[in-house]
Amino acid sequence: MHTFGVLNRKRMQRRLIDYLIIALKGVAMGAADAVPGVSGGTIAFISGIYEELIATISNINFKLIKTLFQEGIVAFWKAANANFVVALFSGILISFISFMKLAKYLLEYHPILIWSFFFGLIIASIYFVGKQITKWNLSTCIALGIGTLSAYFISTLPSMENNASDYFLFIAGAIAICAMILPGISGSFILIILGAYKTLSDAIHDADLKKIIVFALGALVGLLSFSHVLKWLFKNYHNITLALLTGFIFGSLNKVWPWKKTLSWYTNSKGITSPLLQESISPLTFNGDSKLVYAILLMLLGFLTIFSLEKIGQKK
Repeated sequence: MHTFGVLNRKRMQRRLIDYLIIALKGVAMGAADAVPGVSGGTIAFISGIYEELIATISNINFKLIKTLFQEGIVAFWKAANANFVVALFSGILISFISFMKLAKYLLEYHPILIWSFFFGLIIASIYFVGKQITKWNLSTCIALGIGTLSAYFISTLPSMENNASDYFLFIAGAIAICAMILPGISGSFILIILGAYKTLSDAIHDADLKKIIVFALGALVGLLSFSHVLKWLFKNYHNITLALLTGFIFGSLNKVWPWKKTLSWYTNSKGITSPLLQESISPLTFNGDSKLVYAILLMLLGFLTIFSLEKIGQKK
């Protein structure tokens, strides 16, 4: 992981093309977070901007506000690493809002294909995040096991009934954003478990600004709080934290396995039926067209996508 001194030098050396690349990484993060099962934090980690993202977010405090009033907007902008923030979050926001509609369509009509792509993506992520652990011992092995079991357990939880209250949406935003910046755990999947994914997607589709703002405020509170915890963990328990995150990614594979068997269904208040509980099965026993050849090709494409992002992250 880079030191903060290296991060500061990187900020000073950046050109317009560098910020365009950061924005594209934000687009990739937003697209990943829109899919229930994939974390934008994984994309940030692989593409080489994760530590800067956490450090920048955790730097938002009263001292930064004091800089604004005492030293002016220019000093505040530099201290906040605002060029990085604007570039990255513009890409995330644009991608998340637009890709959420596409993801909704793909998950409904082509679930095997989209899950295959992200399965390959996560397989590659396990390797690239895990290899950054510099020392393996009993503690890192235990952390890996805890992360794996925790993510697997979360992936088996059934979805809750949709809840549209503003208070609940605020809490859901705070919880989901923590998952979104953790490699391995999908914020969108957390929203599904909480029963808030459809409420948010409907709000985006219908341009319901009140619900979008409530969710965004909850996400902001969760983000500012949780980033400090992550920064402290990386500083004091670097290898254990990396092992835990690797376990999160490994345990999430169950959620993105393309071939599922639905065990039970639920019907919402509008009479729409959706899967309640599913289990992973072999493509050979899948009831219907398994699309095995296309699935394997998309898994390979997902793997190569992460491989390419990692190479870009190394160069930067």
